[in-house]
Amino acid sequence: MATSKIQKVKILDCTIRDGGYINNWYFDTKLVREVYRVLSKSGVDIVEIGFRGTDTYFDRKKYGLWRFSPEEEIFKVVTNIDGAKVSLMADYGKIEANDFCDAKESVVDLIRVAVHKDNVKKAVNLLEQVKKKGYEVSLNVMGYTNYSERERKECASLLRKSAIDYVYVADSYGSLFPDQVRPLIEPLVEIGNFKVGFHPHNNLQMAFANTLEAIRCGVHIIDSTIYGMGRAAGNIPTETILSYLFVQGNKKYNIFPLLYCIEQYFLKIKKDTPWGYQLPYMISGIFNVHPNYPKELMCQREYNMGDIWKSLEYIKEFKPIGYDDNIIQMLVEKGFIGPLPKTNTKKDKLEQRTNIETLPNPTYINRHKGQNFLVLANGASLKENKPEIDKFIKKYKPVILGANFLGGLYTPDYHAFNSIDRLNSYIDTVSSASKILVGVNLHNIKVITNKLKRRYESLIFVNSVDNDFDIQSGIITSNCRTISVLLIGVAVVMGAERVFVAGMDGYIGIDSLNDTFFYEEKLDPQEHKICVERHRSNERFLGQLDSYIRDQGGEGVYIITPTNHLSFYKGTANYI
Repeated sequence: MATSKIQKVKILDCTIRDGGYINNWYFDTKLVREVYRVLSKSGVDIVEIGFRGTDTYFDRKKYGLWRFSPEEEIFKVVTNIDGAKVSLMADYGKIEANDFCDAKESVVDLIRVAVHKDNVKKAVNLLEQVKKKGYEVSLNVMGYTNYSERERKECASLLRKSAIDYVYVADSYGSLFPDQVRPLIEPLVEIGNFKVGFHPHNNLQMAFANTLEAIRCGVHIIDSTIYGMGRAAGNIPTETILSYLFVQGNKKYNIFPLLYCIEQYFLKIKKDTPWGYQLPYMISGIFNVHPNYPKELMCQREYNMGDIWKSLEYIKEFKPIGYDDNIIQMLVEKGFIGPLPKTNTKKDKLEQRTNIETLPNPTYINRHKGQNFLVLANGASLKENKPEIDKFIKKYKPVILGANFLGGLYTPDYHAFNSIDRLNSYIDTVSSASKILVGVNLHNIKVITNKLKRRYESLIFVNSVDNDFDIQSGIITSNCRTISVLLIGVAVVMGAERVFVAGMDGYIGIDSLNDTFFYEEKLDPQEHKICVERHRSNERFLGQLDSYIRDQGGEGVYIITPTNHLSFYKGTANYI
């Protein structure tokens, strides 16, 4: 690599801004000041303190201080430190020019605006207004790898006429390989009236290699973060690129202050709030889609890596700009899991998967007509109330339906699985006395052939969040994301007169999400929103199940252990 290019390239560290995706920007001001001091001593050229946001677009209760980065707090960070230039970033569409004071009243030097391809022209106009306030300005072009050749030429033509100082190519989804870098970078470098930056992500473990290629192509500035801290798989580590530049002869950089800072602070931060390479983010990089897609699929806790691969392969066909929650919701609501059928259109792919007419009739219709049923969910109350549940079982002798991990506490008549991960993890714990039920969506998956050596019956259902609960010819339409809800429906199909439930504690109103299950499986405490949505969805379907049973002449649904689904709670003391 040419020595001149190595000597000239600058480093912008965006740890607090990009790393804030990991902890919702809850950094202590003292830590931010230490980060700024250490990076300045290490020779970093620009430090991005955080995002600029306002109450107009963001709820301050949901985010830490550095999602807003008030001027007075930035001043506390940099005062009395002879250090690097200071940068802020904003998302186009969530900021206005008047959200920035005049540069002479601020310690900030550079304002960067991140934008998707549908708003580039408007973002350039915004930056030109901000530039008049005395700042340097940068356009960070997100998802640039998804631009068509025509869109890149149109973007270059627009930038050629602009007055902005920097244009960044952001490998937003970590999808680039080194041989793909030059066609993106060189045309911008050749324009010559602005400096070109590169913002790499590490989904495919290519951030460092892509950065070196970007330097070869003439970029002027590189983004990095301490210890690679950043959304999903993270970024190129600042310590890595500084070390490389130092050993290549650029003596302005001093790695030692940064190494001490990592040891003192960032090892613990990463332990508490992990980031870095993971299979789902590798897959999002391969398909060049936003990392929130696999993140949300993982939150459903029903998708294995093969499902995520197939889902992202499908999502790629939509050519989404950024992250679109509607696409995820459609996949979940339509029960998109397992192999795709071979059809001509995207709509056909989903409709064929949820067509009741293509499903076989269940083998267990009215098998236990008129009997009591007990569904065992996996909430913490299942273990805490075992003596009372045992007394209930002894007195009423219900048909017992259990799911996933029961830890040897109970031997159900039927042990059910509707997630390949749960089946793979817990099938060996199933008692030989229990019959096995497996969701129809898991059929033809090789792991079942490999792991399930016993006979099993198919749970026949259509997974739908939009449609009301229904049963047609024994086939259930319901929210099947929570298997214990599905099993209540199965009990109805089997002929239940009364359905009792234990261990369905709910997902809200608990002290900690880590208390959600009685066994070792934990929920990510950062995914509270998903849990609240699931709780409400379950509540809705419980109401519909209860009404359905009553309409058929039964007594409805009773949860006999402590629960946050209070409308259905009737404790064991009423029965034993």
